[in-house]
Amino acid sequence: MVAEFLTREDDQIEITTATSAADGLTHLEDTHFDCIVSDYDMPAQNGIEFLNAVRDTHPDLPFILFTGKGSEEIASDAISAGVTDYLQRACHRTIHT
Repeated sequence: MVAEFLTREDDQIEITTATSAADGLTHLEDTHFDCIVSDYDMPAQNGIEFLNAVRDTHPDLPFILFTGKGSEEIASDAISAGVTDYLQRACHRTIHT
């Protein structure tokens, strides 16, 4: 969803998607990136764990954590791990009557 939004905003943005943190780390081994946008909820590793792994090899790479979970604990953990920015996805709920 984020990839689609960014592409619509500027068609000059080149986006590579990964389906897991492990896949993202594999991409980082082979390709230069200007920024990472990661969800917090992922299989096997969460976004903070992914951020920590990225920081081990790319300490200055901008990293934006995008999450639907808005807890202060997650935000605090992200800041402590060196996240560049933390964005909370708005929750949309539909009530059917």
